[in-house]
Amino acid sequence: MPTFKTTQAGYTMTAALTVIGFDLLIVVTGGSNPHIGDVTMVTANTDPQTVKYPSHDGRFHKDNFISDRMAKLLQPHLTGSCTITAGIHVNQITKAQIAAAAPMTTDLSQQIIAWLNAHPIQADQPEYYGNDEAPK
Repeated sequence: MPTFKTTQAGYTMTAALTVIGFDLLIVVTGGSNPHIGDVTMVTANTDPQTVKYPSHDGRFHKDNFISDRMAKLLQPHLTGSCTITAGIHVNQITKAQIAAAAPMTTDLSQQIIAWLNAHPIQADQPEYYGNDEAPK
């Protein structure tokens, strides 16, 4: 499972990539309190869809800023589905640290794209019954 890191503005974001058949699972965490703040799903031909989870104080996490951005950057490189979880929390985050999240996400995405280009996904194609067939 390859792991990618980027550090700016005093904190680190990490993306752990798991290849499952033609599909990707990417877990993005970082800061002082890593967590799962949202889940974003995308394919090469579908718009990203995101579910945001409530945080401990009742507001919804804003990690979709990262997962939505990553989904759009990775979309042209997908061979199957891609599920991204994101959860970065920096205690007493500064405006500079918030501003760093976008270029950090771009950096992680570019690292993943480079890895995918160097390691093309190879998996067996699934077999399906035809319209006039059924399990025996």
